[in-house]
Amino acid sequence: MARKPRLAAGRARALGVATRGTTNPNRLRRVDRWMTGTLGGFLADAADPLVVDLGYGATPITTVELASRLRVVRPDVRVLGLEIDADRVEAGKAVADPPFLDFRRGGFELAGARPVLLRAFNVLRQYTEEQAFEAWDTMLGRMAPGGLIVEGTCDEIGRRCTWVTLSADGPLRFTLACKPSGIDVPSDLAERLPKALIHKNVPGERVHALLAELDACWATAAPFAPFGPRARWVESARLLRERGWPVLDDRRRWRLGEITLEWAAVAP
Repeated sequence: MARKPRLAAGRARALGVATRGTTNPNRLRRVDRWMTGTLGGFLADAADPLVVDLGYGATPITTVELASRLRVVRPDVRVLGLEIDADRVEAGKAVADPPFLDFRRGGFELAGARPVLLRAFNVLRQYTEEQAFEAWDTMLGRMAPGGLIVEGTCDEIGRRCTWVTLSADGPLRFTLACKPSGIDVPSDLAERLPKALIHKNVPGERVHALLAELDACWATAAPFAPFGPRARWVESARLLRERGWPVLDDRRRWRLGEITLEWAAVAP
């Protein structure tokens, strides 16, 4: 029987196990764009603009990209990439620019850092649901007061993504993001649901109802297809809100292939 991943402390007390390490340049552009657009004001107002990128993978490219993108809203932002695998940390240090961009060995304990914002992408899929929730609690307990976590999953080239935004009070929002021309129906994103939801995509659960409703809105929005997939996605988001779902934001963000809802809409 395969051994289950453990959250036990390992060498240097880094909590967790190494991910597969799969990464590609620009893979996390959609979540980064959402963070700068939606959380930019939050970061700009932070007393200490420390951001952690947890589990960046075999190369540090997505951490480097995150730092570059966040500087647009906070020029003095400090980004710390954390990895459990020592070789990956060394690869990061080769491109480090401390204190603005640095790399360290660490896991869910955040290596002693107290960030105001944390991105953890494609990290929790290898754990059980119970372990994923434990990881949430561990990370939240180490954030700066008022800090936020963005935790989610995407495909290998970043065209299908979902994520959860969390605070010390728990999950706040759930976001779906994609390249609208790269899907047949919105429920194609189901395979990239975060660990907290992926096993809940069954009849009777809210996330299943959401995806079914969004597919129905996509079908209703078919007359917008001649204007392009983005226009059809925007109309689908508008219809979803019209049908009573707590859809946030407006057409400006919907046109980017995003739909964000209050967490209560999908909470298991």
